Amino acid sequence: MRKHFSACIFFLCFTNIILAQTTDLARMEYTYIPQAKSDNSVSRFRTFFNFPIEMGWEGSYLVPGIEYRNLDLDFEDPVPFSTENLEKFQMFRISLAYTFKLKKDWRFGAKTGFEIASNFEKRDVQGGDLRFTGAAYLIKDRTGDQYEKPQRLIIGLQYSTNAGRPFPIPIINYYKKFHPKWSFSIGSPKTNLKYNLNTKNTFQGFLTLDGFFSNIQNDLLVSYPDNSTAVGDNISMTLVLGGIGYEYYFTKHLLMYAYGGRTFFNEIRIRDTDRNSLYKINEENTFYLRGGIKFKI
Repeated sequence: MRKHFSACIFFLCFTNIILAQTTDLARMEYTYIPQAKSDNSVSRFRTFFNFPIEMGWEGSYLVPGIEYRNLDLDFEDPVPFSTENLEKFQMFRISLAYTFKLKKDWRFGAKTGFEIASNFEKRDVQGGDLRFTGAAYLIKDRTGDQYEKPQRLIIGLQYSTNAGRPFPIPIINYYKKFHPKWSFSIGSPKTNLKYNLNTKNTFQGFLTLDGFFSNIQNDLLVSYPDNSTAVGDNISMTLVLGGIGYEYYFTKHLLMYAYGGRTFFNEIRIRDTDRNSLYKINEENTFYLRGGIKFKI
């Protein structure tokens, strides 16, 4: 039963594509990204909780979840628009996942949810703040104690109305523990190589995706040097990150972590209602820091 429960939680957290593949039930973390060749900076607080509910038949779970993010943008460099209402964004997400066992080592999972992401300058929720997500996955899980070299394969499709694409995004990830102290995961949104020094200390090298998307409630007027203008509707940040991480286990399931590294792709941009880029705030690669505490299976 523990193997099925773990696969359920892994499925739930994996479908959250801006963050990582984990077996987390709860997490609180802080991220800081100073912008290179600039006085601008980005900081983010994030927390989420997942509540697995075992259903009446073996290997089936219903998993509601909630998440909150608070993002602060510190604008110090000159830009061709007002930053008065662009320094704080919030996101609230509610999701519901369901997974059940198929034959042998396979199981199916589906997830749906909605989020509200905005600068909330009007002090209420507007239609443009709301986004919907959906995903479906097949999971081949061979991570039980009976396997000499545990491994897991996930394939699926995910769709989000904030992606600006009229089609689902394919997802694939493969995990394997090839040595008592070594394991790797390859795919999207995170690839890593992990080393377990002992029961208390773990190190890893990783490559991952991160970012955010949010509505701007009032029209943002962008002025160009040729005196032309455009209207900004939303803001997004897309990051490709690489670095090293450290985890310290207080207990088998409770741990603190710290990650540090550098971006390989770093873009913050203002976009119009058709998702066309109007202004890129910063494209310089930079370092970043992230740390927190989490409870996991």
